[in-house]
Amino acid sequence: MRNVDTETGRQAAAALNRVTGGMTSGDERQAVTGRSLEKVFLQANRRIWKRLPSRVRDLRLVRAYGRWLHLLACRNANREMYFGTLFLRNRPALELMRRLAVERRGRTLRMAILGCSVGVEVYSILWTLRRDLPDLEIAVDAVDISPDVLAIAEQGAYGPQTSETVHASIFEPLTEAERREMFDWEGEQARVKPWLKEGVAWRLGDASDPRLVDELGGADLVVANNFLCHMDPPGAERCLRNLAGLVKPGSYLFVSGVDLNVRTKIALDLGWEPVVELLAEIHEGDPLVRADWPFEWWGLEPLDRKRPDWQTRYASVFRVPEASHQDRVA
Repeated sequence: MRNVDTETGRQAAAALNRVTGGMTSGDERQAVTGRSLEKVFLQANRRIWKRLPSRVRDLRLVRAYGRWLHLLACRNANREMYFGTLFLRNRPALELMRRLAVERRGRTLRMAILGCSVGVEVYSILWTLRRDLPDLEIAVDAVDISPDVLAIAEQGAYGPQTSETVHASIFEPLTEAERREMFDWEGEQARVKPWLKEGVAWRLGDASDPRLVDELGGADLVVANNFLCHMDPPGAERCLRNLAGLVKPGSYLFVSGVDLNVRTKIALDLGWEPVVELLAEIHEGDPLVRADWPFEWWGLEPLDRKRPDWQTRYASVFRVPEASHQDRVA
């Protein structure tokens, strides 16, 4: 599909130029070579893309061109870890977690949350589950490679200084009622309610370390969101194969914020079963990544139901069968 997108992208470039009337300047068309040319090309296209009506962006040919642009953007990116996050960032994904957790009533729900950062995702998940399922026992292993962000997460205290750390207004999606339910407030400083901090073990660790499987394997839900996209594709592949070993056979892996080609390849290799419930809602549920496609490496392309592999490509949640454990490559 990558070669098809590349060829279609070249065809779409000409079409887009016709649609926009050739909006690039003479200076931008000057001859430069290699990556410099690609960067100039991307900068020019970014300005053009912003001026396109949504109906033009939704054209199949223009979307194919966008995928080609995204390939160029990824190739030219200096990937680095980015801590941007929000409370209740993807509400449809949280709702699906709640539905799956109902099946675990009567026993402890074991969760592993990788790349937990400053804890915003951990507390969002626990608030969603414990609010609606107060009788459910939950044990969480929250893992991050950075001791600094883990210290913030364990403390569970947030304010303007935290938003500066993660380069985002972490409270922005919350209603006033949700702010009161989740936090005790002192001015602009918020402290997570004690009942949300129960049952969490904060662990310093690397998600790609095979030893993690021995320590945390057998989880009912594994969450690995919004950090794999900041790794180079070979590293993300190795990490994703390793994470499959954390999931109890027949249980679920939530994995978003990852190169779609990488996730699709590993899902097919290991026989993961895409969960189609709320698939489209989850795909569209994170405003931070959908708006940044195709010019940022973490950007998420529009869902295309005409692709033969669309369910596997666009699913963010997978049921991991026993075969994945047998075939996993550490």
